Amino acid sequence: MQLTASNTTLKGLKGLVVGIANQHSIAWGCAEAFRAAGAELAVTYLNAKAESHVRPLAESLDASLIQPLDVENDAEMGALFEKIDQDWGKLDFVLHSIAFAPLDDLHGPVLDTSREGFSRAMDISCHSLIRLARHAAPLMKDGGSLLTMSYEGANRVAPHYGIMGLAKASLEAATRALAAELGPKNISVNAISPGPIATRAASGILEFDHLMQDSIEHAPLRRLVTIEEVGALATLLASPAGRGITGDVIVVDGGRHILY
Repeated sequence: MQLTASNTTLKGLKGLVVGIANQHSIAWGCAEAFRAAGAELAVTYLNAKAESHVRPLAESLDASLIQPLDVENDAEMGALFEKIDQDWGKLDFVLHSIAFAPLDDLHGPVLDTSREGFSRAMDISCHSLIRLARHAAPLMKDGGSLLTMSYEGANRVAPHYGIMGLAKASLEAATRALAAELGPKNISVNAISPGPIATRAASGILEFDHLMQDSIEHAPLRRLVTIEEVGALATLLASPAGRGITGDVIVVDGGRHILY
């Protein structure tokens, strides 16, 4: 494929966005960028409570499909992809931007992690990507892109990140494994690792404001990154121009990770 400026757009492509909670979500920044680049979107919400927050956002993007998806519910996931197949007949990219750990396990030391909490954190934060990929790959008839969100806590011990660091490390390993397995089908798989951003999910991490202040003080850019900047990178990776990149974890943190 010859690379041209037109390859960086998403015009004519259809994408699934999983993980919008509100207008501060990283997934929302990505969804806005996808739509601005011309993509047609399917957007999911966790449950009836979340729907009231997510549906207006999805409608503002003219989302063609707005569907419930609790990734722990296999029937809902099956119904979602059946609907995508019926309405679109194909899928070009998927954004997986979800993570979860029970608060007791998230806030406590890894040494005290419960078996149940560990299993649930790994299932929702990592294995759900594998399940999404299993459903999505057959619909990516012309190739495609799978994207997920990680964090530097996968590679270093981040304060108060606990069990989520283990889950993100597993997620990054899954990204590499899926990239190797799906590459022959022209499907790329990448993780984006943003620096600290004030999202609802981040609010569950103790003293997260200290991580944000550290980034402002020590990152070469001396500021936090934005959900719009993460969305711009996600758009590149979802586009034909980004399909040569696979199996990578791309850090977007203003350069904080390069310094002690």
